[in-house]
Amino acid sequence: MANMYAFLANIAQSVGVLYFMAIFLAVCIYALWPKNQSKFETAARLPLEED
Repeated sequence: MANMYAFLANIAQSVGVLYFMAIFLAVCIYALWPKNQSKFETAARLPLEED
């Protein structure tokens, strides 16, 4: 029984790492995509604009 728990825990950890790595890479690709550059530049200037 302990062997099965260790096996399933290893699988869950591996899947979790792959899942979070995929999410991280997707966010990085979205943030660095050239099409989104103007949107992020506009958002970066918002605090500097006066009402």
